[in-house]
Amino acid sequence: LFRHFPEKDDLIAAALADRMDDYARIATEALSDADPWNGFVYFVEQSVQMQVVNSGFADIVTMAFPRTHALDAGRQQAYESFVLLIDRAKSAGRLRADFTPEDLVLLHMAMAGVISATASAAPDAWRRVLSLLIQSYSSSNTQELPPAPTPAAMYRSMLRREFHGNDKPTVDSSDNPSQERPMPARRSD
Repeated sequence: LFRHFPEKDDLIAAALADRMDDYARIATEALSDADPWNGFVYFVEQSVQMQVVNSGFADIVTMAFPRTHALDAGRQQAYESFVLLIDRAKSAGRLRADFTPEDLVLLHMAMAGVISATASAAPDAWRRVLSLLIQSYSSSNTQELPPAPTPAAMYRSMLRREFHGNDKPTVDSSDNPSQERPMPARRSD
C-alpha cells in the first residue's frame, strides 16, 4: 500500500478524489440554473447531502492537505464555481451582501457536527438545521453579522488535522511554515 501512497495524504487524496469530482460537478450544475438563488441553494443542499452519504466528504471540504495536490484541481474548480454562485445570487438581490466563501466552510464544519451527533437517533435532523441556515443567508435578513473569518484564518482552521492538542501545527522537514496557503484567491472581476 505504501509503495503506491508514500504519504498518508496521498492515500486520502486517492480515496476521496471521486468525491471531489462530484463536488466540482454539482457546482457546475448549480451554475446552469437560470435562477441564481436556486443554483446557490442547490449547491449548498447537494454538498451537505454528500456529507450525509459519506462522512469522509466533510474532510475534503473542511480540511487542507498541504502536501497533496491531487485534490487541488477539483477543489479549485468547485471554489471558483461557488464564488460565481455567490456573486450571481448577490447580484440578483437574493443572497445577503455579507455572505462570503468562508461561510460555506463554516457551514460544512457545523453540519458535520450535526450529522454526526444525530445520525442514529434523528437521522434527518440535519435537514432542519440546513434549512434554517439557508434561510438565514437570504438577503431579507439584514441584521449585521460579526465579521467573517479571513481566508488565511480559515486555512489555518482547515489544517486542524496537523494539530496535536496545542495551538501550533506540527511541522516536518517537508513543510515550509513561511509559505502558508490561504483559501483560493477570490476573483476580482
